[in-house]
Amino acid sequence: MPTFPFYLLDDNNKQEKTIGISLSCCGIACCDSNKKNLDARVKQEDIGSVYDRIAPIYDIWGKLTESKARDRAIELAEIKDGQSVFEVAVGTGLAFYEIVKRNPNGENTGIDLSKGMLKKADRRVGRLSEANYSLNIGSAFNLNIEDESVDTLVNNYMFDLIPFEDMDKILVEFKRVLKKDGKLILVNMTEGERFGSTLYDFVYNISPKTMGGCRGVKLADRLQQQGFNVEVREYYQQMLFPSEVILAYK
Repeated sequence: MPTFPFYLLDDNNKQEKTIGISLSCCGIACCDSNKKNLDARVKQEDIGSVYDRIAPIYDIWGKLTESKARDRAIELAEIKDGQSVFEVAVGTGLAFYEIVKRNPNGENTGIDLSKGMLKKADRRVGRLSEANYSLNIGSAFNLNIEDESVDTLVNNYMFDLIPFEDMDKILVEFKRVLKKDGKLILVNMTEGERFGSTLYDFVYNISPKTMGGCRGVKLADRLQQQGFNVEVREYYQQMLFPSEVILAYK
């Protein structure tokens, strides 16, 4: 296979090292051997500011690459009016809008680390004629709600930002707030399984913040280890971007 030089630059635009890019059936294969070992490389304390910057354009990305997985997640959630629904990492409200629309008389709560994302979410959901909801700055590591108080917990594209060593802490917190037999809906950037999906690992290896700090993860086994019953795990790929959608019960 032909190999071409590619130069990685450090933060001062100085050449750091040279790697080879080989052409393969998926277009880029330089990071195939490492894709299952990618850990989070953007500090948690930086996530809010990263997404404040991304907020003005995030909806474009979300609709082009994530909408199929997000729509499927809402379908699997089967939200019924009157429920208590909590979305962690609400972003610009693409899913939260659909949640509130389906649950006008229930309790709808969303949290995020980014003020910029929450501001867009509030504008979006506020357009609903019947909109019972609250949006707040908050962390998945410490949900400020009572034990066993949530019927359905929704979490889109967050675990792909979390270090592997911290994932279980969040799952324990999710399990704490869910009612018995409560429903957990997860959507994550996942490890690519089809043509072209390793492109995003390549970009992440060069510049994690270009990917918003996201890299591919797989959560089903970890959920089962934490005592969740995983009923559905589906793979979606949109604009080459790989996502997993998971339905699990407490």
